[in-house]
Amino acid sequence: MLDRALIAVLEPALVRGARWLKARGAHADLVTWVGFALGLLAAAAIVAAAYGWGLALMLASRLCDGLDGALARLTRPTDRGAFLDIALDFLFYASIPLAFALADPVQRALPAAVLLASFIGTGSTFLAFAVFAERRALTHEAYPHKGLYYLGGLTEASETLICFGLMCLWPQHFALLSYGFALLCGLTIVTRLAFGWHALADSGSVLR
Repeated sequence: MLDRALIAVLEPALVRGARWLKARGAHADLVTWVGFALGLLAAAAIVAAAYGWGLALMLASRLCDGLDGALARLTRPTDRGAFLDIALDFLFYASIPLAFALADPVQRALPAAVLLASFIGTGSTFLAFAVFAERRALTHEAYPHKGLYYLGGLTEASETLICFGLMCLWPQHFALLSYGFALLCGLTIVTRLAFGWHALADSGSVLR
């Protein structure tokens, strides 16, 4: 829900950063890997209950996630890069609830499991629609530069990062935040299913 507005605000700064990286010979795929590594370090910090470090590393990871796309567009975007970006993003998003659960399995295992289950729903509806959008050569007017059709919803990357940030600031409320965000993810799943059902209605048995 917030991604489109935040991208518009942050895009000029990301482009400047990408130009700085390009001038120094950086490759977009390398930035993607660095961002993922920082995300795993954030998860490790959370497991160790170093929540401040977890938040800082998480923000650095997501900065790289913005820079890699901007850098790719300044050079040569590739399908391999787009695949790597989305695959590592989903792994990062899964690692954070798992890290909170590992830090306190007795209190957090169940809410973390519920949240991860909701992530499977949002991720599967996102990727499934992208497959058929590619088949139909559909593009999203708000995200024409994305490597695949970017089906939005109530809970997108921005909202997820905000939720993770709140968990780091108030880890004692992890369960409440997890259940609340899982509910919002559930609403996103419903809206994406409804959108996909109607948008792809005329394709007949090819969708089965």
